Amino acid sequence: MRNAFLILAALPLLSACSVAKTAVDVAMVPVHVATAGVDAVVPSQKKADEKRGREARKEDEERGKQIRLAEERCRKGRPLPTDNCTAAVQR
Repeated sequence: MRNAFLILAALPLLSACSVAKTAVDVAMVPVHVATAGVDAVVPSQKKADEKRGREARKEDEERGKQIRLAEERCRKGRPLPTDNCTAAVQR
């Protein structure tokens, strides 16, 4: 009898907790929606770093290509005014 009384006494407490949890969950829905929207719009730091790395590699490749072309022009004796042939010959 005593166990049944304890169980019956605990039921309102359990239901109050679940009501409170549901209320918190309902109140947090706009926060979760807003967070998901921000995450979808703002790129992650990892993606930004990858993009910056790709851009840096492309710039390095282009710079290397321009240096090789300038060295070739200097070897052939047809340098552009902007070519530094003394630096190219020393390599």
